[in-house]
Amino acid sequence: MTNLASNLVATAGRVPDKVGIKLDQIEVTWSGLHRAAAKVAGQLRAAGIEQGDRVTLILPNVPAYPVAFYGVLLAGGIVVPMNPLLKAGEIEYYYEDSGAKLSFVWPDFAEEAHKAAAQTGTRVVVCGPMGPADGELPDADPILEAADRADDDTAVILYTSGTTGKPKGAELTHFNLHRNAQVSASEIMQMSEDDVIMGCLPLFHVFGLTCGLNTAVQRGCTLTLIPRFDPAKAIEVIGRDHVTIFQGVPTMYAAILNHPDGDGADTSSLRTCVSGGSAMPAQVMRAFEEKFHCQILEGYGLSETSPVASFNMPDAPTKPGTIGRAIPGCEMKLVDLDGNDTPPGDIGEIAIRGENIMKGYWNRPEATATAIPDGWFRSGDLATVDEDGYFTIVDRKKDMIIRGGLNVYPREVEEVLYTHPDVLEAAVVGVPDELMGEEVAAAVALRPGSTTTVEEIQQYVKDRIAAYKYPRHIWRVDELPKGPTGKILRREVRPSA
Repeated sequence: MTNLASNLVATAGRVPDKVGIKLDQIEVTWSGLHRAAAKVAGQLRAAGIEQGDRVTLILPNVPAYPVAFYGVLLAGGIVVPMNPLLKAGEIEYYYEDSGAKLSFVWPDFAEEAHKAAAQTGTRVVVCGPMGPADGELPDADPILEAADRADDDTAVILYTSGTTGKPKGAELTHFNLHRNAQVSASEIMQMSEDDVIMGCLPLFHVFGLTCGLNTAVQRGCTLTLIPRFDPAKAIEVIGRDHVTIFQGVPTMYAAILNHPDGDGADTSSLRTCVSGGSAMPAQVMRAFEEKFHCQILEGYGLSETSPVASFNMPDAPTKPGTIGRAIPGCEMKLVDLDGNDTPPGDIGEIAIRGENIMKGYWNRPEATATAIPDGWFRSGDLATVDEDGYFTIVDRKKDMIIRGGLNVYPREVEEVLYTHPDVLEAAVVGVPDELMGEEVAAAVALRPGSTTTVEEIQQYVKDRIAAYKYPRHIWRVDELPKGPTGKILRREVRPSA
């Protein structure tokens, strides 16, 4: 196996007439997906895209996503998935940093993409449900066979923010993604061709990409998509399409559990549910399993680990509240600040090595060396491990907020707040939220004499960053708590009553 797209070629040859991708009344067979992706690959080549060139995807969960994704890979390009909710300034950074030559964009997001492309020269290609709209790319012969790529060639660049600085692109190789999907399919979800996967996780996120799309392509089962998560729609699709495997973040499980449509729903087909992104409350897990008669398996991973690193496995005892044990082909341990193994029972930082670890951060050798100083990737997450090898997260990357399974980094939101002329000081923190797990909140100190309202500040931020990032709660303070050096202490910021 070299090119990840070889899996699509093989599956299309093995089960050509089986429905692979579904979106309500739209059904795409595996041979149909292969033909559509091959057409895109040929068009990309005719448009001047060469092996190793970067192509971004700004698409929701529609069939055009797998068509474009595998089309880029068939042509030997590198895919850069992007959150469709990003604004022009954010898109421009991704285009510039990745050096993207071309961007596949859904019509709803074309305006922001065009604004960004005007600064970078990236070619914007507007898509319909099944791929590029007519006339967007030149006609060309399809490329049916995957371009020859090495196992350690980069297949995907996934941008992930640190708590400081700009987002960094994690380079995931063809082998990283192939093996992680293979282990996820066989060891965790025990998939067969007969399975139907619920595709409500965004495909631009590594969890949905690997565990949803890439596993379905490998196994030849069906992925039924929802463009944007809605609990009522998810419940409807589970019954309609006889979904056997549900993949989600804890907020999705809570939303389905608490939705009135769930009471009379036909969920008899559900067998296995997998959860990641953040810790699932034990009571939500128990109630969901009892109500819908299925098993929830909780695990852990990061963009840099393709993503799956550990899981509670179906054939071993599950321990609710833990992230399970390291998956095959991956090792996990706990280390102290100096990189030494921590004594049994102590809290340490999760360090990971194995087949799933990224090649490095795109064009950032220093950041790569910091993250993987000795062959072990430093996750930034603190945990304990028991005598059976089950890990339990006790804290996570400093200051990061996980809102509905999506990471929000306070520094990025603060930087936007600080561009407002009346904001003197700002601190962004996470506050507990029943639906989202955590909500984004901000304390601001305004310039003396300012008449700006918190509602105006909220709208100002909302206009400049993705909708999931802007603060839902903002309150005024005279000044923010600071340490001896004058550094604002986020940990001491308390929401106003």
